Amino acid sequence: MELHQPHKLSVRLRALIAAALVLPFLTSGDDRPTRLEQAQQRGSLTLLTRNGASSYFLGADGDTGPEYDLVREFAEYAGLSVEVRVADNFAQLSRWLDRGHGELIAANLTRTPEREQQFRFGPDYDETRIEVVYRRGTKRPGSLADLSDRRLAVIAGSSYEELLRQAAVPGLAWEARADAGIEDLLLEISEGRLDATLVDSNILRANQRFYPMLGRAFTLPARQPQAWAFRRDDDDSLVQLAHRFLNQARESGTVAAIRAQYQARADRLDRVGMAQFQKQVRERLPEFLPVFREVAMVYNMDWRLLAAIGYQESHWDPDAASRTGVRGLMMLTRRTARQLGLDDRLDPEQSIDGGARYFLRLHQRIPERIAEPDRTWMALAAYNMGWGHLEDARIITQQQGADPDRWSEVDQRLPLLSQEKWHRSTRFGYARGFEAQSYVSNIRNYYDILVWMDTREHPLLVAAAGSGSGPVSAP
Repeated sequence: MELHQPHKLSVRLRALIAAALVLPFLTSGDDRPTRLEQAQQRGSLTLLTRNGASSYFLGADGDTGPEYDLVREFAEYAGLSVEVRVADNFAQLSRWLDRGHGELIAANLTRTPEREQQFRFGPDYDETRIEVVYRRGTKRPGSLADLSDRRLAVIAGSSYEELLRQAAVPGLAWEARADAGIEDLLLEISEGRLDATLVDSNILRANQRFYPMLGRAFTLPARQPQAWAFRRDDDDSLVQLAHRFLNQARESGTVAAIRAQYQARADRLDRVGMAQFQKQVRERLPEFLPVFREVAMVYNMDWRLLAAIGYQESHWDPDAASRTGVRGLMMLTRRTARQLGLDDRLDPEQSIDGGARYFLRLHQRIPERIAEPDRTWMALAAYNMGWGHLEDARIITQQQGADPDRWSEVDQRLPLLSQEKWHRSTRFGYARGFEAQSYVSNIRNYYDILVWMDTREHPLLVAAAGSGSGPVSAP
Protein backbone atom coordinates (compact mmCIF):
# COMPACT_ATOMS: atom_id res chain seq x y z
CA MET A 1 0.00 0.00 0.00
CA GLU A 2 1.49 3.36 -0.96
CA LEU A 3 1.76 5.86 1.86
CA HIS A 4 0.83 9.33 0.61
CA GLN A 5 2.96 11.87 2.43
CA PRO A 6 3.01 15.61 1.91
CA HIS A 7 6.10 17.10 0.27
CA LYS A 8 7.67 13.73 -0.52
CA LEU A 9 11.24 14.43 -1.59
CA SER A 10 13.21 12.80 -4.38
CA VAL A 11 15.85 10.25 -3.41
CA ARG A 12 18.63 12.54 -4.66
CA LEU A 13 17.36 15.52 -2.65
CA ARG A 14 16.98 13.30 0.41
CA ALA A 15 20.63 12.27 0.04
CA LEU A 16 21.77 15.90 -0.08
CA ILE A 17 19.71 16.75 2.99
CA ALA A 18 21.00 13.67 4.82
CA ALA A 19 24.59 14.63 4.06
CA ALA A 20 23.99 18.15 5.36
CA LEU A 21 22.36 16.85 8.52
CA VAL A 22 25.24 14.60 9.48
CA LEU A 23 28.07 16.93 8.38
CA PRO A 24 28.61 18.32 11.91
CA PHE A 25 29.18 14.76 13.16
CA LEU A 26 31.80 13.83 10.56
CA THR A 27 34.57 16.17 11.61
CA SER A 28 36.30 14.01 14.19
CA GLY A 29 39.67 14.23 12.44
CA ASP A 30 39.60 10.52 11.53
CA ASP A 31 40.21 9.94 7.82
CA ARG A 32 38.27 6.67 7.83
CA PRO A 33 34.78 6.94 6.32
CA THR A 34 31.92 6.85 8.78
CA ARG A 35 29.39 4.07 8.67
CA LEU A 36 26.95 6.37 6.89
CA GLU A 37 29.61 7.29 4.32
CA GLN A 38 30.37 3.62 3.74
CA ALA A 39 26.69 2.94 3.10
CA GLN A 40 26.52 5.92 0.74
CA GLN A 41 29.55 4.64 -1.17
CA ARG A 42 27.75 1.30 -1.64
CA GLY A 43 24.45 3.01 -2.33
CA SER A 44 22.58 0.75 0.06
CA LEU A 45 21.73 0.14 3.70
CA THR A 46 21.71 -3.44 5.01
CA LEU A 47 18.85 -4.30 7.35
CA LEU A 48 19.29 -7.20 9.78
CA THR A 49 15.95 -8.67 10.81
CA ARG A 50 13.84 -11.75 11.51
CA ASN A 51 11.12 -13.21 9.34
CA GLY A 52 7.63 -12.54 10.68
CA ALA A 53 4.32 -10.75 10.14
CA SER A 54 5.32 -7.91 12.46
CA SER A 55 8.81 -7.33 11.02
CA TYR A 56 9.72 -8.56 7.53
CA PHE A 57 8.35 -11.12 5.10
CA LEU A 58 8.09 -11.80 1.41
CA GLY A 59 4.56 -10.86 0.38
CA ALA A 60 2.72 -10.93 -2.92
CA ASP A 61 4.39 -7.65 -3.93
CA GLY A 62 7.84 -8.66 -2.72
CA ASP A 63 9.63 -7.43 0.41
CA THR A 64 7.22 -6.06 2.99
CA GLY A 65 6.45 -5.87 6.72
CA PRO A 66 6.17 -3.05 9.29
CA GLU A 67 9.87 -2.95 10.16
CA TYR A 68 10.96 -3.25 6.55
CA ASP A 69 8.64 -0.46 5.39
CA LEU A 70 9.92 1.95 8.03
CA VAL A 71 13.58 1.13 7.31
CA ARG A 72 12.91 1.57 3.60
CA GLU A 73 11.60 5.07 4.31
CA PHE A 74 14.75 5.73 6.36
CA ALA A 75 16.97 4.51 3.55
CA GLU A 76 15.20 6.76 1.04
CA TYR A 77 15.66 9.65 3.44
CA ALA A 78 19.42 8.93 3.29
CA GLY A 79 19.36 8.48 -0.50
CA LEU A 80 19.96 4.72 -0.26
CA SER A 81 18.32 1.46 -1.24
CA VAL A 82 17.71 -1.42 1.21
CA GLU A 83 19.28 -4.86 1.34
CA VAL A 84 17.93 -7.44 3.78
CA ARG A 85 19.60 -10.22 5.73
CA VAL A 86 17.27 -12.51 7.67
CA ALA A 87 18.67 -14.21 10.76
CA ASP A 88 17.58 -17.55 12.18
CA ASN A 89 17.63 -16.24 15.76
CA PHE A 90 18.29 -13.15 17.86
CA ALA A 91 21.84 -14.21 18.73
CA GLN A 92 22.70 -14.28 15.04
CA LEU A 93 21.43 -10.73 14.62
CA SER A 94 23.85 -9.56 17.29
CA ARG A 95 26.79 -11.44 15.76
CA TRP A 96 26.08 -10.04 12.29
CA LEU A 97 25.88 -6.50 13.60
CA ASP A 98 29.18 -6.87 15.50
CA ARG A 99 30.89 -8.26 12.40
CA GLY A 100 29.68 -5.42 10.19
CA HIS A 101 27.30 -7.54 8.09
CA GLY A 102 24.63 -4.86 8.39
CA GLU A 103 24.05 -1.32 9.60
CA LEU A 104 21.10 -1.84 11.93
CA ILE A 105 18.80 -4.39 13.52
CA ALA A 106 15.08 -3.78 13.08
CA ALA A 107 13.19 -6.77 14.43
CA ASN A 108 10.71 -5.60 17.07
CA LEU A 109 13.71 -5.22 19.37
CA THR A 110 12.85 -4.09 22.91
CA ARG A 111 15.18 -1.61 24.57
CA THR A 112 16.25 -3.11 27.90
CA PRO A 113 19.06 -2.16 30.35
CA GLU A 114 20.86 -5.39 29.51
CA ARG A 115 20.70 -4.74 25.76
CA GLU A 116 21.81 -1.14 26.16
CA GLN A 117 25.15 -2.53 27.30
CA GLN A 118 25.36 -4.37 23.97
CA PHE A 119 23.84 -2.00 21.40
CA ARG A 120 23.54 1.71 20.68
CA PHE A 121 19.79 2.24 20.26
CA GLY A 122 18.12 4.78 18.07
CA PRO A 123 15.01 6.64 19.28
CA ASP A 124 11.97 4.66 20.39
CA TYR A 125 9.45 4.38 17.56
CA ASP A 126 6.87 2.16 19.25
CA GLU A 127 5.80 0.97 22.68
CA THR A 128 4.22 -2.38 23.41
CA ARG A 129 3.02 -4.47 26.33
CA ILE A 130 3.98 -8.08 26.92
CA GLU A 131 1.09 -10.52 26.60
CA VAL A 132 0.95 -14.04 27.99
CA VAL A 133 -0.93 -16.25 25.54
CA TYR A 134 -2.40 -19.72 25.96
CA ARG A 135 -4.61 -22.19 24.06
CA ARG A 136 -8.34 -21.53 24.13
CA GLY A 137 -10.29 -24.31 25.79
CA THR A 138 -7.66 -24.87 28.49
CA LYS A 139 -7.59 -23.30 31.95
CA ARG A 140 -6.75 -19.64 31.60
CA PRO A 141 -3.71 -18.58 33.66
CA GLY A 142 -4.02 -15.31 35.55
CA SER A 143 -0.43 -14.71 36.62
CA LEU A 144 3.12 -15.90 36.08
CA ALA A 145 2.72 -18.14 39.12
CA ASP A 146 -0.10 -19.98 37.31
CA LEU A 147 2.42 -20.99 34.63
CA SER A 148 4.55 -23.02 37.04
CA ASP A 149 2.85 -26.27 36.02
CA ARG A 150 2.50 -25.39 32.31
CA ARG A 151 4.72 -26.06 29.30
CA LEU A 152 6.14 -22.56 28.87
CA ALA A 153 8.64 -21.59 26.18
CA VAL A 154 10.14 -18.28 25.04
CA ILE A 155 12.64 -17.23 22.40
CA ALA A 156 16.23 -17.64 23.57
CA GLY A 157 18.01 -14.33 24.02
CA SER A 158 14.77 -12.37 23.95
CA SER A 159 13.57 -9.71 26.39
CA TYR A 160 10.97 -12.28 27.53
CA GLU A 161 13.68 -14.52 28.90
CA GLU A 162 15.27 -11.55 30.67
CA LEU A 163 11.89 -10.61 32.19
CA LEU A 164 11.23 -14.15 33.48
CA ARG A 165 14.65 -14.28 35.13
CA GLN A 166 14.03 -10.96 36.86
CA ALA A 167 10.52 -12.03 37.98
CA ALA A 168 12.04 -14.88 40.04
CA VAL A 169 8.68 -16.63 40.52
CA PRO A 170 9.10 -19.77 42.69
CA GLY A 171 8.63 -22.97 40.69
CA LEU A 172 8.43 -21.17 37.35
CA ALA A 173 10.40 -22.97 34.66
CA TRP A 174 10.60 -22.36 30.94
CA GLU A 175 12.35 -23.57 27.83
CA ALA A 176 14.49 -21.02 25.97
CA ARG A 177 14.11 -21.90 22.29
CA ALA A 178 16.90 -20.96 19.91
CA ASP A 179 15.47 -23.16 17.15
CA ALA A 180 12.15 -21.33 16.74
CA GLY A 181 10.66 -17.94 16.04
CA ILE A 182 7.69 -16.44 17.83
CA GLU A 183 5.31 -17.62 15.11
CA ASP A 184 6.52 -21.20 15.61
CA LEU A 185 5.67 -20.96 19.31
CA LEU A 186 2.25 -19.48 18.57
CA LEU A 187 1.55 -22.39 16.20
CA GLU A 188 2.61 -24.92 18.84
CA ILE A 189 0.21 -23.36 21.34
CA SER A 190 -2.63 -23.26 18.80
CA GLU A 191 -2.08 -26.97 18.06
CA GLY A 192 -1.75 -27.96 21.73
CA ARG A 193 1.95 -28.86 21.73
CA LEU A 194 2.81 -25.97 24.08
CA ASP A 195 0.80 -24.31 26.85
CA ALA A 196 1.99 -20.70 26.89
CA THR A 197 4.51 -18.12 25.74
CA LEU A 198 5.20 -14.41 26.03
CA VAL A 199 4.73 -12.09 23.06
CA ASP A 200 4.70 -8.34 22.39
CA SER A 201 1.22 -6.91 21.91
CA ASN A 202 1.99 -5.61 18.40
CA ILE A 203 3.33 -9.01 17.33
CA LEU A 204 0.20 -10.67 18.74
CA ARG A 205 -2.06 -8.27 16.82
CA ALA A 206 -0.23 -9.03 13.58
CA ASN A 207 -0.41 -12.80 14.06
CA GLN A 208 -3.53 -13.66 16.04
CA ARG A 209 -5.79 -14.11 13.02
CA PHE A 210 -3.53 -16.91 11.79
CA TYR A 211 -3.94 -18.90 15.03
CA PRO A 212 -7.66 -19.11 15.88
CA MET A 213 -7.08 -21.23 19.00
CA LEU A 214 -4.74 -18.65 20.51
CA GLY A 215 -6.06 -16.71 23.52
CA ARG A 216 -4.74 -13.77 25.53
CA ALA A 217 -4.33 -14.84 29.18
CA PHE A 218 -3.12 -11.63 30.82
CA THR A 219 -0.97 -8.57 30.20
CA LEU A 220 2.19 -7.83 32.15
CA PRO A 221 2.34 -4.30 33.59
CA ALA A 222 5.64 -3.06 32.18
CA ARG A 223 5.63 -1.12 28.92
CA GLN A 224 8.27 -2.11 26.38
CA PRO A 225 9.89 0.60 24.21
CA GLN A 226 11.04 -0.64 20.81
CA ALA A 227 13.92 0.82 18.83
CA TRP A 228 16.48 0.05 16.13
CA ALA A 229 19.85 -1.24 17.31
CA PHE A 230 23.20 -0.04 15.95
CA ARG A 231 26.79 -1.00 16.77
CA ARG A 232 27.96 0.35 20.10
CA ASP A 233 31.12 2.30 19.21
CA ASP A 234 32.21 5.89 18.62
CA ASP A 235 30.58 6.12 15.17
CA ASP A 236 27.08 7.48 15.66
CA SER A 237 26.53 8.93 12.17
CA LEU A 238 23.64 6.57 11.38
CA VAL A 239 22.13 6.91 14.85
CA GLN A 240 22.06 10.70 14.57
CA LEU A 241 20.42 10.47 11.17
CA ALA A 242 17.89 7.96 12.51
CA HIS A 243 16.91 10.43 15.24
CA ARG A 244 16.20 13.13 12.67
CA PHE A 245 14.36 10.79 10.34
CA LEU A 246 12.10 9.30 13.03
CA ASN A 247 11.27 12.71 14.47
CA GLN A 248 10.12 13.77 11.01
CA ALA A 249 8.37 10.44 10.33
CA ARG A 250 6.35 10.74 13.53
CA GLU A 251 5.37 14.33 12.80
CA SER A 252 4.37 13.54 9.20
CA GLY A 253 2.30 10.53 10.26
CA THR A 254 4.48 7.98 8.43
CA VAL A 255 5.08 5.82 11.51
CA ALA A 256 1.38 5.79 12.42
CA ALA A 257 0.34 5.06 8.82
CA ILE A 258 2.64 2.03 8.55
CA ARG A 259 1.41 0.69 11.88
CA ALA A 260 -2.25 1.23 10.93
CA GLN A 261 -1.78 -0.41 7.53
CA TYR A 262 -0.72 -3.73 9.02
CA GLN A 263 -3.05 -3.64 12.01
CA ALA A 264 -6.05 -3.00 9.74
CA ARG A 265 -5.23 -6.07 7.68
CA ALA A 266 -4.90 -8.13 10.85
CA ASP A 267 -8.51 -7.59 11.94
CA ARG A 268 -10.42 -8.72 8.86
CA LEU A 269 -11.38 -12.30 9.68
CA ASP A 270 -12.95 -13.43 12.92
CA ARG A 271 -11.73 -16.43 14.89
CA VAL A 272 -14.50 -18.75 13.71
CA GLY A 273 -13.93 -17.85 10.06
CA MET A 274 -10.20 -18.41 10.39
CA ALA A 275 -10.68 -21.78 12.07
CA GLN A 276 -13.02 -22.88 9.28
CA PHE A 277 -10.59 -21.68 6.62
CA GLN A 278 -7.67 -23.58 8.16
CA LYS A 279 -9.86 -26.69 8.47
CA GLN A 280 -10.58 -26.61 4.73
CA VAL A 281 -6.93 -25.88 3.93
CA ARG A 282 -6.13 -29.10 5.75
CA GLU A 283 -9.02 -31.25 4.47
CA ARG A 284 -10.04 -30.00 1.02
CA LEU A 285 -7.30 -27.91 -0.53
CA PRO A 286 -4.69 -30.70 -0.95
CA GLU A 287 -6.89 -32.44 -3.54
CA PHE A 288 -7.28 -29.32 -5.68
CA LEU A 289 -3.99 -27.55 -5.00
CA PRO A 290 -2.19 -29.14 -8.00
CA VAL A 291 -5.05 -28.01 -10.25
CA PHE A 292 -4.99 -24.44 -8.94
CA ARG A 293 -1.24 -24.30 -9.49
CA GLU A 294 -1.33 -25.85 -12.96
CA VAL A 295 -4.17 -23.64 -14.20
CA ALA A 296 -2.56 -20.55 -12.71
CA MET A 297 0.70 -21.38 -14.47
CA VAL A 298 -1.07 -21.82 -17.81
CA TYR A 299 -2.76 -18.41 -17.55
CA ASN A 300 0.12 -16.59 -15.81
CA MET A 301 -1.87 -16.02 -12.65
CA ASP A 302 -1.15 -16.41 -8.95
CA TRP A 303 -2.49 -19.76 -7.73
CA ARG A 304 -3.12 -18.23 -4.30
CA LEU A 305 -5.49 -15.64 -5.75
CA LEU A 306 -7.27 -18.31 -7.79
CA ALA A 307 -7.60 -20.55 -4.74
CA ALA A 308 -8.90 -17.64 -2.66
CA ILE A 309 -11.65 -17.04 -5.25
CA GLY A 310 -12.52 -20.74 -5.15
CA TYR A 311 -12.76 -20.75 -1.37
CA GLN A 312 -15.02 -17.69 -1.33
CA GLU A 313 -17.25 -19.22 -3.99
CA SER A 314 -17.66 -22.78 -2.66
CA HIS A 315 -15.28 -23.46 0.24
CA TRP A 316 -13.54 -25.71 -2.32
CA ASP A 317 -16.60 -27.95 -2.64
CA PRO A 318 -16.81 -29.26 -6.24
CA ASP A 319 -20.48 -30.20 -5.75
CA ALA A 320 -21.58 -26.81 -4.42
CA ALA A 321 -24.85 -25.43 -5.80
CA SER A 322 -27.03 -22.41 -5.12
CA ARG A 323 -30.73 -21.75 -5.52
CA THR A 324 -29.97 -19.46 -8.45
CA GLY A 325 -28.36 -22.24 -10.48
CA VAL A 326 -24.65 -21.52 -10.11
CA ARG A 327 -22.69 -24.69 -9.48
CA GLY A 328 -19.26 -26.19 -9.01
CA LEU A 329 -16.08 -25.26 -7.24
CA MET A 330 -15.92 -21.81 -8.90
CA MET A 331 -19.73 -21.45 -8.90
CA LEU A 332 -20.23 -20.66 -12.57
CA THR A 333 -23.64 -20.05 -14.12
CA ARG A 334 -24.83 -22.36 -16.88
CA ARG A 335 -24.59 -19.48 -19.35
CA THR A 336 -21.03 -18.59 -18.37
CA ALA A 337 -19.95 -22.23 -18.52
CA ARG A 338 -21.45 -22.53 -22.01
CA GLN A 339 -19.65 -19.36 -23.16
CA LEU A 340 -16.39 -20.76 -21.81
CA GLY A 341 -16.91 -24.08 -23.59
CA LEU A 342 -17.20 -26.20 -20.44
CA ASP A 343 -18.91 -29.58 -20.64
CA ASP A 344 -19.29 -30.20 -16.92
CA ARG A 345 -19.38 -27.44 -14.31
CA LEU A 346 -19.01 -30.03 -11.53
CA ASP A 347 -15.69 -31.26 -12.84
CA PRO A 348 -13.09 -29.50 -10.62
CA GLU A 349 -10.51 -29.10 -13.37
CA GLN A 350 -13.02 -27.60 -15.79
CA SER A 351 -14.49 -25.37 -13.10
CA ILE A 352 -11.11 -23.98 -11.99
CA ASP A 353 -10.02 -23.50 -15.59
CA GLY A 354 -13.28 -21.75 -16.41
CA GLY A 355 -13.13 -19.56 -13.32
CA ALA A 356 -9.61 -18.44 -14.20
CA ARG A 357 -10.56 -17.57 -17.78
CA TYR A 358 -13.71 -15.75 -16.69
CA PHE A 359 -11.77 -13.68 -14.15
CA LEU A 360 -9.12 -12.82 -16.75
CA ARG A 361 -11.78 -11.72 -19.24
CA LEU A 362 -13.09 -9.27 -16.67
CA HIS A 363 -9.60 -8.21 -15.65
CA GLN A 364 -8.74 -7.39 -19.27
CA ARG A 365 -11.88 -5.22 -19.59
CA ILE A 366 -10.71 -2.95 -16.79
CA PRO A 367 -9.28 0.25 -18.37
CA GLU A 368 -5.51 0.03 -18.80
CA ARG A 369 -4.98 3.28 -16.92
CA ILE A 370 -6.14 1.60 -13.70
CA ALA A 371 -3.09 0.16 -11.95
CA GLU A 372 -2.76 -2.85 -9.71
CA PRO A 373 -4.00 -3.79 -7.24
CA ASP A 374 -7.13 -1.79 -8.09
CA ARG A 375 -7.59 -3.65 -11.40
CA THR A 376 -7.75 -6.99 -9.61
CA TRP A 377 -10.18 -5.83 -6.90
CA MET A 378 -12.50 -4.32 -9.54
CA ALA A 379 -12.36 -7.50 -11.61
CA LEU A 380 -13.33 -9.50 -8.51
CA ALA A 381 -16.30 -7.23 -7.88
CA ALA A 382 -17.39 -7.76 -11.49
CA TYR A 383 -16.94 -11.54 -11.06
CA ASN A 384 -19.45 -11.37 -8.22
CA MET A 385 -22.11 -8.94 -9.46
CA GLY A 386 -21.44 -8.50 -13.17
CA TRP A 387 -19.54 -6.02 -15.30
CA GLY A 388 -22.47 -3.67 -15.78
CA HIS A 389 -23.05 -3.16 -12.07
CA LEU A 390 -19.35 -2.43 -11.56
CA GLU A 391 -19.57 0.28 -14.21
CA ASP A 392 -22.68 1.69 -12.51
CA ALA A 393 -20.75 1.90 -9.23
CA ARG A 394 -17.86 3.67 -10.96
CA ILE A 395 -20.26 6.19 -12.51
CA ILE A 396 -21.81 6.90 -9.10
CA THR A 397 -18.31 7.32 -7.70
CA GLN A 398 -17.53 9.91 -10.37
CA GLN A 399 -20.84 11.69 -9.82
CA GLN A 400 -19.94 12.12 -6.17
CA GLY A 401 -16.65 13.76 -7.06
CA ALA A 402 -14.44 10.79 -6.17
CA ASP A 403 -11.99 8.86 -8.34
CA PRO A 404 -13.69 5.98 -10.24
CA ASP A 405 -10.28 4.48 -10.99
CA ARG A 406 -9.45 3.89 -7.31
CA TRP A 407 -10.89 0.75 -5.75
CA SER A 408 -11.07 2.33 -2.28
CA GLU A 409 -13.42 4.99 -3.68
CA VAL A 410 -15.58 2.59 -5.70
CA ASP A 411 -15.73 0.14 -2.78
CA GLN A 412 -17.39 2.78 -0.59
CA ARG A 413 -20.16 3.32 -3.17
CA LEU A 414 -21.05 -0.33 -3.84
CA PRO A 415 -23.84 -0.43 -1.19
CA LEU A 416 -25.56 2.48 -2.98
CA LEU A 417 -26.52 0.06 -5.78
CA SER A 418 -29.12 -1.45 -3.45
CA GLN A 419 -30.70 1.93 -2.66
CA GLU A 420 -33.53 3.03 -4.96
CA LYS A 421 -32.43 6.65 -4.81
CA TRP A 422 -29.29 5.62 -6.66
CA HIS A 423 -30.02 2.45 -8.64
CA ARG A 424 -33.11 3.84 -10.38
CA SER A 425 -30.83 6.18 -12.34
CA THR A 426 -28.25 3.55 -13.26
CA ARG A 427 -28.19 1.60 -16.49
CA PHE A 428 -28.29 -1.86 -14.93
CA GLY A 429 -30.45 -1.10 -11.91
CA TYR A 430 -30.51 -2.78 -8.53
CA ALA A 431 -27.57 -4.85 -7.32
CA ARG A 432 -26.54 -6.28 -3.95
CA GLY A 433 -23.47 -4.10 -3.85
CA PHE A 434 -22.85 -4.73 -0.18
CA GLU A 435 -22.40 -8.42 -1.03
CA ALA A 436 -19.80 -7.58 -3.68
CA GLN A 437 -18.08 -5.38 -1.13
CA SER A 438 -17.89 -8.26 1.33
CA TYR A 439 -16.94 -10.68 -1.48
CA VAL A 440 -13.82 -8.72 -2.45
CA SER A 441 -12.83 -8.10 1.17
CA ASN A 442 -13.07 -11.82 1.98
CA ILE A 443 -11.02 -12.87 -1.04
CA ARG A 444 -8.33 -10.34 -0.19
CA ASN A 445 -8.21 -11.78 3.31
CA TYR A 446 -8.02 -15.41 2.16
CA TYR A 447 -5.38 -14.42 -0.36
CA ASP A 448 -3.30 -12.71 2.34
CA ILE A 449 -3.46 -15.83 4.50
CA LEU A 450 -2.44 -18.15 1.64
CA VAL A 451 0.48 -15.87 0.80
CA TRP A 452 1.46 -15.85 4.48
CA MET A 453 1.31 -19.65 4.67
CA ASP A 454 3.09 -20.16 1.36
CA THR A 455 6.01 -17.83 2.06
CA ARG A 456 6.59 -19.49 5.48
CA GLU A 457 6.19 -23.09 4.26
CA HIS A 458 3.38 -23.48 6.76
CA PRO A 459 2.72 -27.13 7.71
CA LEU A 460 -0.79 -26.86 6.24
CA LEU A 461 0.72 -25.94 2.86
CA VAL A 462 3.69 -28.26 2.67
CA ALA A 463 2.36 -29.58 -0.63
CA ALA A 464 2.83 -26.14 -2.17
CA ALA A 465 6.45 -26.02 -3.33
CA GLY A 466 6.04 -22.73 -5.19
CA SER A 467 3.60 -20.23 -6.60
CA GLY A 468 2.57 -18.71 -9.88
CA SER A 469 3.50 -15.24 -11.01
CA GLY A 470 2.47 -12.86 -13.69
CA PRO A 471 0.63 -9.67 -14.41
CA VAL A 472 -2.19 -10.58 -12.05
CA SER A 473 0.02 -12.25 -9.47
CA ALA A 474 0.69 -9.33 -7.20
CA PRO A 475 -2.52 -7.43 -6.50
